[in-house]
Amino acid sequence: MKHSIRIISTILVLIASCQIAMSQNRITRKQLNDTIKTMPSFTVHKDIYFISGVPTNSALSSKTADAKYQISFKQLITRNTQVWDTYLFLTYSQKAFWNLYEESSPFKELNFNPSIGLGKMFYNKKDELIGIGSLALEHESNGRDSIFSRSWNNIHATYNTKIGNNSRLGIKAWLPFMYKEGNADLLDYIGLGEVTYAHSFIKDKLELEVMARKGVKWDTKGALRTRLYYSPFKKKDQYLMLEWFNGYTENLIRYKEYKSMIRVGFVIRTNEFSLLN
Repeated sequence: MKHSIRIISTILVLIASCQIAMSQNRITRKQLNDTIKTMPSFTVHKDIYFISGVPTNSALSSKTADAKYQISFKQLITRNTQVWDTYLFLTYSQKAFWNLYEESSPFKELNFNPSIGLGKMFYNKKDELIGIGSLALEHESNGRDSIFSRSWNNIHATYNTKIGNNSRLGIKAWLPFMYKEGNADLLDYIGLGEVTYAHSFIKDKLELEVMARKGVKWDTKGALRTRLYYSPFKKKDQYLMLEWFNGYTENLIRYKEYKSMIRVGFVIRTNEFSLLN
């Protein structure tokens, strides 16, 4: 409980500081309501990608080099028709770790990640959009049984806001439940939340994104994921991505294993927060 209070207090401080964000070119409530009417109800949720790479903390071999891919979708169930002007949505994401270079090319891990939640837009006194938030129920598991089974559930809150003309800050905090069977010490590695910072150097061409999270204990367990996106393509949602993952809990089956992986590949980016641009 103390960790939860600490996380929630930190979030409130960060959200308050984010309200100093610049107000130029913000979309108004009226403009947003008109936009929502024409938005597709089925969209990309998290990035959809296929990337491959090598470890930086162990010897290179066909067993340590791998490929990782993810598919992720979001379905709007309602459009601002719920209590407090919220909207209902469903999401589904699936992430796979593939030993592509090993004989028979086995899959090391599949992680399944559905959620259901309520989203809400936040406005300032001028009725300009300043943030996008959500409250959701989420499940993640690897779909295996016996000693290889890994799963956890959480109720989480997210908030994303613009903190400059070219930067965005995202905060996600969760209260976990039904996770102790098979991975009782998961929170020591995954913590109670994460922060994501994104900065666009060249709009729709070059962007940096950094995600950080910290386990609940006073040690070095946590994760830092850095992504550099570059688009040589005509379509705005297609990019090449360089990713460096450094830390724990990249997947569920080996959440206690420290990993440092550099991967590169193709990504279809989500535009979930494009309204903040």
